[in-house]
Amino acid sequence: MSIAEIHQTRYGSEPDGVYKAPGRVNLIGEHTDYNDGYVFPTPISRHIEVSIKKRDDQHINLHSHDFRDDASYKTEGYAVDPEHHWANYVLGVVQALQKRGHSLGGFDMCIKGDVPIGAGLSSSAALETAVVRSLKDQFKLDLDPVDAAYVGKECENNFVGVQSGIMDQFVSSLGEYGKALFIDCRTNEYSLHGLTDDVRVVIVNSMMDRSLAGSEYNIRHAQCTEAVDIIKKTYPEVKALRDVTEEMLLEQWGNLPKLIARRARHVVTENTRVLESTKLLDIGDMLGFGELMYDSHDSLQHDYEVSSKHLDLLVDYTMDLDGVLGARLTGAGFGGCTVNLVEVDCVDEFTEEITERYFNRTAKRCEVYLA
Repeated sequence: MSIAEIHQTRYGSEPDGVYKAPGRVNLIGEHTDYNDGYVFPTPISRHIEVSIKKRDDQHINLHSHDFRDDASYKTEGYAVDPEHHWANYVLGVVQALQKRGHSLGGFDMCIKGDVPIGAGLSSSAALETAVVRSLKDQFKLDLDPVDAAYVGKECENNFVGVQSGIMDQFVSSLGEYGKALFIDCRTNEYSLHGLTDDVRVVIVNSMMDRSLAGSEYNIRHAQCTEAVDIIKKTYPEVKALRDVTEEMLLEQWGNLPKLIARRARHVVTENTRVLESTKLLDIGDMLGFGELMYDSHDSLQHDYEVSSKHLDLLVDYTMDLDGVLGARLTGAGFGGCTVNLVEVDCVDEFTEEITERYFNRTAKRCEVYLA
Protein backbone atom coordinates (compact mmCIF):
# COMPACT_ATOMS: atom_id res chain seq x y z
CA MET A 1 0.00 0.00 0.00
CA SER A 2 1.40 3.41 -0.97
CA ILE A 3 1.76 6.13 1.62
CA ALA A 4 -0.92 8.14 -0.17
CA GLU A 5 -3.32 5.19 0.20
CA ILE A 6 -2.34 4.83 3.86
CA HIS A 7 -3.07 8.52 4.35
CA GLN A 8 -6.46 8.19 2.67
CA THR A 9 -7.34 5.22 4.89
CA ARG A 10 -6.13 6.86 8.11
CA TYR A 11 -7.49 10.38 7.65
CA GLY A 12 -10.27 9.96 5.08
CA SER A 13 -8.79 12.31 2.51
CA GLU A 14 -5.94 12.40 0.02
CA PRO A 15 -2.71 14.11 1.10
CA ASP A 16 -1.66 17.47 -0.34
CA GLY A 17 1.76 15.99 -1.09
CA VAL A 18 4.21 13.13 -0.56
CA TYR A 19 7.90 13.74 0.18
CA LYS A 20 10.86 11.48 0.79
CA ALA A 21 14.53 11.55 1.77
CA PRO A 22 17.22 8.84 1.70
CA GLY A 23 19.24 7.12 4.36
CA ARG A 24 23.00 7.20 4.03
CA VAL A 25 26.11 5.09 4.32
CA ASN A 26 29.51 6.52 5.16
CA LEU A 27 32.09 5.28 2.65
CA ILE A 28 35.10 6.38 4.70
CA GLY A 29 35.85 8.80 7.52
CA GLU A 30 34.62 7.11 10.70
CA HIS A 31 34.73 8.76 14.15
CA THR A 32 36.25 11.84 12.54
CA ASP A 33 33.18 14.10 12.66
CA TYR A 34 33.34 14.90 16.38
CA ASN A 35 37.06 15.57 15.95
CA ASP A 36 36.35 18.40 13.46
CA GLY A 37 37.54 16.13 10.66
CA TYR A 38 36.31 14.91 7.30
CA VAL A 39 33.62 12.43 6.23
CA PHE A 40 32.64 10.94 2.88
CA PRO A 41 29.08 9.53 2.85
CA THR A 42 26.68 8.70 0.01
CA PRO A 43 22.86 8.38 -0.03
CA ILE A 44 21.34 4.91 -0.29
CA SER A 45 18.33 3.77 -2.30
CA ARG A 46 16.17 3.39 0.81
CA HIS A 47 13.98 6.21 2.00
CA ILE A 48 11.62 7.60 4.59
CA GLU A 49 8.40 8.96 3.06
CA VAL A 50 5.89 11.33 4.60
CA SER A 51 2.45 12.36 3.37
CA ILE A 52 0.97 15.63 4.56
CA LYS A 53 -2.31 17.51 4.43
CA LYS A 54 -2.68 20.94 5.98
CA ARG A 55 -5.43 21.49 8.54
CA ASP A 56 -7.53 24.57 9.31
CA ASP A 57 -6.69 24.35 13.03
CA GLN A 58 -3.50 24.07 15.11
CA HIS A 59 -3.50 20.30 15.58
CA ILE A 60 -0.71 17.98 14.44
CA ASN A 61 -1.86 14.40 13.87
CA LEU A 62 0.81 11.80 13.16
CA HIS A 63 0.61 8.19 12.06
CA SER A 64 3.58 5.81 11.81
CA HIS A 65 2.80 2.98 9.44
CA ASP A 66 5.91 1.02 10.47
CA PHE A 67 5.21 1.27 14.21
CA ARG A 68 1.42 1.01 13.76
CA ASP A 69 1.13 3.97 16.09
CA ASP A 70 -0.63 7.33 16.26
CA ALA A 71 0.04 10.54 18.17
CA SER A 72 -1.56 14.01 18.32
CA TYR A 73 -0.27 17.39 19.49
CA LYS A 74 -0.88 21.11 19.12
CA THR A 75 1.52 23.35 17.23
CA GLU A 76 2.37 25.15 20.49
CA GLY A 77 3.13 23.88 23.98
CA TYR A 78 4.31 20.39 23.10
CA ALA A 79 7.30 18.64 24.69
CA VAL A 80 9.40 15.55 24.07
CA ASP A 81 7.08 12.55 24.04
CA PRO A 82 8.66 9.54 25.78
CA GLU A 83 5.82 7.24 24.67
CA HIS A 84 6.09 7.99 20.95
CA HIS A 85 9.83 8.27 20.31
CA TRP A 86 9.38 8.32 16.52
CA ALA A 87 7.10 11.38 16.74
CA ASN A 88 9.83 13.45 18.40
CA TYR A 89 11.67 13.72 15.07
CA VAL A 90 8.64 15.51 13.62
CA LEU A 91 8.06 17.70 16.67
CA GLY A 92 11.74 18.60 16.82
CA VAL A 93 11.67 19.79 13.21
CA VAL A 94 8.54 21.87 13.91
CA GLN A 95 10.24 23.43 16.93
CA ALA A 96 13.45 24.19 15.01
CA LEU A 97 11.46 25.89 12.25
CA GLN A 98 9.41 27.90 14.75
CA LYS A 99 12.57 29.08 16.53
CA ARG A 100 13.79 30.36 13.17
CA GLY A 101 10.66 32.47 12.89
CA HIS A 102 8.65 30.32 10.48
CA SER A 103 4.89 30.19 10.96
CA LEU A 104 3.31 26.73 10.76
CA GLY A 105 -0.29 25.60 10.96
CA GLY A 106 -1.69 22.21 11.84
CA PHE A 107 -1.34 19.15 9.60
CA ASP A 108 -2.05 15.45 9.27
CA MET A 109 0.99 13.32 8.44
CA CYS A 110 1.74 9.67 7.74
CA ILE A 111 5.24 8.21 7.92
CA LYS A 112 6.52 5.11 6.16
CA GLY A 113 9.98 3.91 5.19
CA ASP A 114 12.36 1.13 4.31
CA VAL A 115 15.56 2.48 5.88
CA PRO A 116 16.43 -0.18 8.48
CA ILE A 117 16.06 1.23 11.98
CA GLY A 118 19.06 0.82 14.26
CA ALA A 119 21.41 -0.30 11.49
CA GLY A 120 23.47 2.89 11.40
CA LEU A 121 22.00 4.05 8.07
CA SER A 122 20.47 7.28 9.43
CA SER A 123 16.76 6.58 9.36
CA SER A 124 16.30 9.51 11.77
CA ALA A 125 18.05 12.01 9.48
CA ALA A 126 16.01 10.73 6.54
CA LEU A 127 12.81 11.32 8.52
CA GLU A 128 13.90 14.80 9.58
CA THR A 129 14.79 15.75 6.01
CA ALA A 130 11.52 14.40 4.59
CA VAL A 131 9.55 16.33 7.20
CA VAL A 132 11.48 19.54 6.47
CA ARG A 133 10.79 19.12 2.75
CA SER A 134 7.08 18.62 3.34
CA LEU A 135 6.71 21.63 5.65
CA LYS A 136 8.86 23.83 3.41
CA ASP A 137 6.67 23.09 0.41
CA GLN A 138 3.27 23.14 2.07
CA PHE A 139 3.85 26.26 4.20
CA LYS A 140 5.99 28.05 1.57
CA LEU A 141 9.06 28.41 3.79
CA ASP A 142 12.24 30.08 2.60
CA LEU A 143 14.78 27.28 3.13
CA ASP A 144 17.65 26.06 0.98
CA PRO A 145 19.07 22.49 1.27
CA VAL A 146 21.80 23.60 3.68
CA ASP A 147 19.20 25.28 5.91
CA ALA A 148 17.16 22.08 5.76
CA ALA A 149 20.14 20.06 6.97
CA TYR A 150 20.67 22.40 9.91
CA VAL A 151 17.00 22.22 10.87
CA GLY A 152 17.37 18.43 11.08
CA LYS A 153 20.53 18.77 13.15
CA GLU A 154 18.83 21.21 15.53
CA CYS A 155 15.97 18.73 15.92
CA GLU A 156 18.43 15.96 16.74
CA ASN A 157 20.61 18.02 19.10
CA ASN A 158 18.14 20.29 20.87
CA PHE A 159 14.88 18.31 20.94
CA VAL A 160 15.64 14.60 20.61
CA GLY A 161 18.84 15.06 22.64
CA VAL A 162 21.37 13.27 20.43
CA GLN A 163 24.60 15.27 20.02
CA SER A 164 25.25 14.22 16.43
CA GLY A 165 27.22 16.14 13.84
CA ILE A 166 25.91 17.48 10.55
CA MET A 167 26.93 14.55 8.33
CA ASP A 168 23.69 12.57 8.29
CA GLN A 169 21.37 15.49 7.58
CA PHE A 170 23.81 16.99 5.06
CA VAL A 171 23.95 13.90 2.87
CA SER A 172 20.21 13.23 3.17
CA SER A 173 19.49 16.79 2.06
CA LEU A 174 22.34 17.46 -0.39
CA GLY A 175 23.57 14.04 -1.50
CA GLU A 176 23.24 12.69 -5.02
CA TYR A 177 22.99 9.03 -6.01
CA GLY A 178 26.15 7.63 -7.48
CA LYS A 179 28.25 10.32 -5.82
CA ALA A 180 30.08 10.64 -2.52
CA LEU A 181 29.64 13.86 -0.54
CA PHE A 182 32.85 15.19 1.02
CA ILE A 183 32.09 17.23 4.14
CA ASP A 184 34.49 19.26 6.24
CA CYS A 185 32.91 18.92 9.69
CA ARG A 186 34.56 22.10 10.98
CA THR A 187 33.68 24.49 8.18
CA ASN A 188 30.72 22.55 6.67
CA GLU A 189 32.21 23.05 3.23
CA TYR A 190 31.22 20.21 0.92
CA SER A 191 31.79 18.84 -2.57
CA LEU A 192 30.44 15.97 -4.66
CA HIS A 193 32.68 13.29 -6.18
CA GLY A 194 31.37 10.70 -8.64
CA LEU A 195 31.76 6.95 -8.44
CA THR A 196 32.49 5.18 -11.72
CA ASP A 197 29.62 3.33 -13.44
CA ASP A 198 31.32 -0.06 -13.15
CA VAL A 199 31.08 -0.28 -9.34
CA ARG A 200 28.25 -0.38 -6.81
CA VAL A 201 28.21 0.43 -3.13
CA VAL A 202 26.76 -2.60 -1.35
CA ILE A 203 25.76 -2.54 2.33
CA VAL A 204 25.68 -5.69 4.46
CA ASN A 205 23.74 -5.57 7.73
CA SER A 206 25.24 -7.90 10.31
CA MET A 207 21.87 -7.90 12.15
CA MET A 208 23.82 -7.52 15.38
CA ASP A 209 22.65 -5.12 18.08
CA ARG A 210 24.53 -1.83 18.39
CA SER A 211 23.65 -1.22 22.05
CA LEU A 212 27.30 -0.88 23.02
CA ALA A 213 27.87 1.86 20.47
CA GLY A 214 26.34 4.65 22.57
CA SER A 215 28.41 4.23 25.72
CA GLU A 216 31.61 3.38 23.86
CA TYR A 217 31.07 6.38 21.58
CA ASN A 218 31.23 8.68 24.59
CA ILE A 219 34.36 6.92 25.85
CA ARG A 220 36.10 7.38 22.49
CA HIS A 221 35.08 11.03 22.46
CA ALA A 222 36.69 11.52 25.87
CA GLN A 223 39.85 9.69 24.79
CA CYS A 224 40.23 11.98 21.79
CA THR A 225 39.80 15.00 24.04
CA GLU A 226 42.53 13.65 26.32
CA ALA A 227 44.89 13.29 23.36
CA VAL A 228 44.21 16.90 22.31
CA ASP A 229 44.77 18.19 25.84
CA ILE A 230 48.21 16.57 25.95
CA ILE A 231 49.30 17.55 22.44
CA LYS A 232 48.22 21.19 22.82
CA LYS A 233 50.73 21.64 25.65
CA THR A 234 53.35 21.59 22.90
CA TYR A 235 51.14 22.83 20.08
CA PRO A 236 48.68 25.34 21.62
CA GLU A 237 47.09 25.98 18.21
CA VAL A 238 45.61 22.46 18.25
CA LYS A 239 41.87 22.62 18.94
CA ALA A 240 40.91 19.10 17.80
CA LEU A 241 42.59 16.01 16.38
CA ARG A 242 41.81 17.41 12.95
CA ASP A 243 44.68 19.86 13.57
CA VAL A 244 47.22 17.12 14.36
CA THR A 245 49.47 15.90 11.54
CA GLU A 246 50.99 12.44 11.43
CA GLU A 247 54.40 14.04 12.04
CA MET A 248 53.13 15.85 15.14
CA LEU A 249 51.57 12.65 16.46
CA LEU A 250 54.79 10.71 15.97
CA GLU A 251 56.70 13.42 17.83
CA GLN A 252 54.19 13.37 20.71
CA TRP A 253 53.81 9.57 20.83
CA GLY A 254 55.90 9.15 23.96
CA ASN A 255 53.88 11.78 25.83
CA LEU A 256 50.60 9.96 25.25
CA PRO A 257 49.33 6.89 27.13
CA LYS A 258 49.55 3.95 24.71
CA LEU A 259 45.79 3.54 24.38
CA ILE A 260 45.22 7.26 23.83
CA ALA A 261 48.00 7.34 21.22
CA ARG A 262 46.32 4.56 19.23
CA ARG A 263 42.93 6.29 19.40
CA ALA A 264 44.54 9.48 18.09
CA ARG A 265 46.38 7.59 15.37
CA HIS A 266 43.11 6.28 13.96
CA VAL A 267 41.57 9.74 13.71
CA VAL A 268 44.68 11.40 12.27
CA THR A 269 45.24 8.71 9.63
CA GLU A 270 41.52 8.43 8.86
CA ASN A 271 41.39 12.12 8.00
CA THR A 272 44.30 11.57 5.65
CA ARG A 273 42.47 8.65 4.05
CA VAL A 274 39.37 10.76 3.41
CA LEU A 275 41.37 13.51 1.73
CA GLU A 276 43.18 10.93 -0.41
CA SER A 277 39.86 9.28 -1.27
CA THR A 278 38.49 12.46 -2.85
CA LYS A 279 41.51 12.61 -5.14
CA LEU A 280 41.18 8.94 -6.11
CA LEU A 281 37.50 9.29 -7.00
CA ASP A 282 38.24 12.35 -9.09
CA ILE A 283 40.63 10.32 -11.27
CA GLY A 284 38.41 7.21 -11.25
CA ASP A 285 40.81 5.04 -9.22
CA MET A 286 38.29 2.71 -7.59
CA LEU A 287 40.93 0.11 -6.78
CA GLY A 288 42.97 2.63 -4.80
CA PHE A 289 39.83 3.85 -3.03
CA GLY A 290 38.93 0.26 -2.10
CA GLU A 291 42.38 -0.27 -0.58
CA LEU A 292 41.83 2.77 1.63
CA MET A 293 38.53 1.26 2.79
CA TYR A 294 40.34 -1.88 3.93
CA ASP A 295 42.98 0.28 5.65
CA SER A 296 40.20 2.17 7.41
CA HIS A 297 38.66 -1.03 8.74
CA ASP A 298 42.03 -2.25 9.99
CA SER A 299 42.47 1.03 11.87
CA LEU A 300 38.95 0.89 13.31
CA GLN A 301 39.51 -2.72 14.37
CA HIS A 302 42.92 -2.37 16.00
CA ASP A 303 43.57 1.28 16.88
CA TYR A 304 40.04 2.51 17.63
CA GLU A 305 38.65 -0.90 18.68
CA VAL A 306 35.06 -0.31 17.61
CA SER A 307 34.63 -3.35 15.39
CA SER A 308 33.15 -6.70 16.41
CA LYS A 309 33.58 -10.36 15.60
CA HIS A 310 30.66 -10.27 13.17
CA LEU A 311 31.80 -7.13 11.37
CA ASP A 312 35.33 -8.52 11.06
CA LEU A 313 33.93 -11.73 9.60
CA LEU A 314 31.98 -9.81 6.97
CA VAL A 315 35.07 -7.84 5.95
CA ASP A 316 37.34 -10.91 6.00
CA TYR A 317 34.90 -12.86 3.81
CA THR A 318 35.31 -10.28 1.03
CA MET A 319 39.07 -10.86 0.68
CA ASP A 320 38.79 -13.72 -1.81
CA LEU A 321 35.52 -12.77 -3.51
CA ASP A 322 35.67 -11.74 -7.16
CA GLY A 323 35.00 -8.11 -7.90
CA VAL A 324 35.27 -6.76 -4.35
CA LEU A 325 37.52 -3.70 -4.29
CA GLY A 326 37.10 -2.67 -0.67
CA ALA A 327 35.15 -3.24 2.55
CA ARG A 328 34.92 -1.74 6.01
CA LEU A 329 32.56 -1.29 8.92
CA THR A 330 30.41 1.81 8.64
CA GLY A 331 28.85 3.82 11.43
CA ALA A 332 29.73 3.84 15.11
CA GLY A 333 30.62 0.14 15.15
CA PHE A 334 29.96 -2.74 17.60
CA GLY A 335 27.31 -4.05 15.19
CA GLY A 336 25.33 -2.61 12.34
CA CYS A 337 26.69 -2.70 8.80
CA THR A 338 29.68 -3.00 6.54
CA VAL A 339 30.03 -1.03 3.32
CA ASN A 340 31.53 -2.73 0.28
CA LEU A 341 32.75 -1.50 -3.09
CA VAL A 342 31.83 -4.18 -5.66
CA GLU A 343 32.11 -4.38 -9.43
CA VAL A 344 28.65 -4.20 -11.01
CA ASP A 345 28.89 -7.60 -12.71
CA CYS A 346 29.77 -9.28 -9.41
CA VAL A 347 27.06 -7.84 -7.14
CA ASP A 348 24.71 -10.84 -7.41
CA GLU A 349 27.51 -13.32 -6.77
CA PHE A 350 28.77 -11.19 -3.87
CA THR A 351 25.30 -11.09 -2.29
CA GLU A 352 24.87 -14.85 -2.55
CA GLU A 353 28.36 -15.69 -1.26
CA ILE A 354 28.46 -13.25 1.66
CA THR A 355 24.99 -14.29 2.81
CA GLU A 356 25.84 -18.00 2.69
CA ARG A 357 29.22 -17.67 4.38
CA TYR A 358 27.86 -15.48 7.15
CA PHE A 359 24.96 -17.82 7.86
CA ASN A 360 27.20 -20.90 7.89
CA ARG A 361 29.48 -19.28 10.46
CA THR A 362 27.01 -17.40 12.66
CA ALA A 363 23.57 -18.97 11.99
CA LYS A 364 22.40 -15.40 11.31
CA ARG A 365 21.01 -14.15 8.02
CA CYS A 366 22.52 -10.82 7.06
CA GLU A 367 20.62 -8.35 4.92
CA VAL A 368 22.10 -6.77 1.79
CA TYR A 369 21.15 -3.34 0.43
CA LEU A 370 22.35 -1.32 -2.56
CA ALA A 371 23.30 2.34 -2.24
